[in-house]
Amino acid sequence: MRRDAALAESAYAEGWWRRDTMADALARAAHATPDRILVVDGETRLSAAMLYARANRLAQALLARFVPGSVVSFMLPNWHEAAIIYAATTLAGMVAHPILPSLRDHDLRFMLDDIGSRMIFIPATFRRHDYAAMLSRVTADLRTPPDVVVVRGDGGPHIPFATLFETSARTLLPTLDADDVRMVMYTSGTTGRPKGVMHTHNSLGALIRQIGTHWMIAPADRFLVPSPISHIGGSIYAFEAPLLLGTTAILMEHWDAEAAVGQMVAERCTHMAGATPFLEHLLAAARIAGTRLPDLKVFICGGASVPPALIREAAAYFENAVVSRVYGSTEVPVTTVGVIDHADVDRAADTDGLPGIATVVIAETGEIRARGPQMLVGYVHAEDEAGAFDDAGFYRTGDQGKIVEGGHLVVTGRIKDLIIRNGENISPKEIEDLLASHPAIAEVAIVGIPDARTGERAVAVVVPRDAAVLDVATLAAFLAGFGVARFKYPEAVAVWDALPRNDAGKVLKQQIRATLAAG
Repeated sequence: MRRDAALAESAYAEGWWRRDTMADALARAAHATPDRILVVDGETRLSAAMLYARANRLAQALLARFVPGSVVSFMLPNWHEAAIIYAATTLAGMVAHPILPSLRDHDLRFMLDDIGSRMIFIPATFRRHDYAAMLSRVTADLRTPPDVVVVRGDGGPHIPFATLFETSARTLLPTLDADDVRMVMYTSGTTGRPKGVMHTHNSLGALIRQIGTHWMIAPADRFLVPSPISHIGGSIYAFEAPLLLGTTAILMEHWDAEAAVGQMVAERCTHMAGATPFLEHLLAAARIAGTRLPDLKVFICGGASVPPALIREAAAYFENAVVSRVYGSTEVPVTTVGVIDHADVDRAADTDGLPGIATVVIAETGEIRARGPQMLVGYVHAEDEAGAFDDAGFYRTGDQGKIVEGGHLVVTGRIKDLIIRNGENISPKEIEDLLASHPAIAEVAIVGIPDARTGERAVAVVVPRDAAVLDVATLAAFLAGFGVARFKYPEAVAVWDALPRNDAGKVLKQQIRATLAAG
C-alpha cells in the first residue's frame, strides 16, 4: 500500500477520513433506523435491520472458512444479494472484489488467480450465459481455486447461496482499521492486462462524503442505479451511499430506458449517474412517456466523451434537475464534481467541472494529474505502479486537459492508448496481443474512433497474410475461443496493406485514427 503521511494527516484533520467504517455505519443504521429501506430490487426491499442481520449471518459463514483479509469475489448483476455479500465481506474484515458479469473465461481466470480469491458468488445463468459451467471450466485451471457459490438458480456442483445462512458458527467479528484495504476493483490498463486497484474504508468514505457535499443529496433521496455495481460508480451508489448518506438505491438488473423512466416516476428518484448513452436514452424515453421527471434533482454524466449539446438539451428538458459532466477514474473516483448550479448550464456542458476534494494539476506535457483523499492506495502488484504516479504522489491519469476560467477542468484528449465505449474501458493492447496469434493476421492495430451513440467505436486495422479474408465475424469467433468478453470485440475491421510506423518502428495510431476519420 502507498501511504502519504501528510495527505493522511490532512484527510483526517479535515474530516474526509475517519476512524469508523461502513461496518459501524451499518450497525448504527440497524439500531437507529431499522425500518429504513436501503436497497430496492424489484419486489425486494432491504431495510437496515434486514441487511445487517443477513450480512452478519453471512459474515459468520465466511469467517468459518477464511481468515480476515481474504478476498471474496462476486460476479453478479445489480441484485440485492450483492449488497448483502458486500456488507458481509466488510463485516468479516475481508476484501470485496466485484467482477463485471459481462466478462468471460479469459478475464475471470486471470483475476481470480491474480488476486487469490477464496470465494466467488455467481448467478447460475444470466442473459443466456451459463455462469455455473464457466466457473467449472475456470476453476479447473487454477492452482488454488475459490469456492463457488450460486446465488440464484441451480448451480450443479457448486454451493447454493442459501446454505451459507444455515451456519451455526458464532464468532466475534474482527475489529476493523479504516486504513485497511476493503475493495479491489480491476481496471483495463495500457499494458494489456487488468490492474487491481485497491481502495480502503477511508478512500471510499471520503468519496461518499464528497458527493454528499456537492450533489445536493439529502437523507431519503433516491438513486436509480443502472450502472453495473462492479464499476466504481454503481458500487458507491448501491452499497456506500445508503449507509453514509441516508439514501435508497433503486437497482436495475439491466438498462432499459423505458423501464427506467417508469421506475424513476414510481420511486420518485432524485439522482442518477451514468455514461453518455444512459442520458441519451433516458431523455428520449422521458419525452415519449411525456414526463420531465419532476423529482430528479441531479444527473451526473461521465465515463466517456459527453457532447455539450446533450447536457444543454437534457438540462432544458429535465427542468428541475442539474445535469453536469464530471471526470474521474477507478483510481481517483469523482476527480471533479461537475457544476451543480442551475444558472451555469454553459460550464456544466462545456467543461468537466470543478475539482472537489482532489487536487488537480496539469503537467508540462498537458497530462491531467490528481491526488486526494479518495484516491487508490496502490495496485495489487507494485510493479503496476511504475509510471502511474509522479514524484509528488499525483496519479498520472494519461488524459490531457486544461484548466479554464474559474478553475474548471476541460479534458481534451488521451495520452494513453485506451478505448472507452459505453463507459467501459477497453485495452487495445490486450485484444491486439490475442489477435496477433491469428494465423491469417500479419499485423493488427486497434483504435477508437468517435461514435455519437457509444462514445467510441473499436476498429481493428489488420494486415492479412496471403490475401486472407478477415471481417468482424472472423475476429469475434477467434476472440470467443479465448473467452474474451463480447464488449471488447472490434465493431469494424479495416484491411490495409501495411500499418504506418515511425522510424523506431512504433505504430502511428494517431495517423490511423485520422485516416479512418477521413473515410
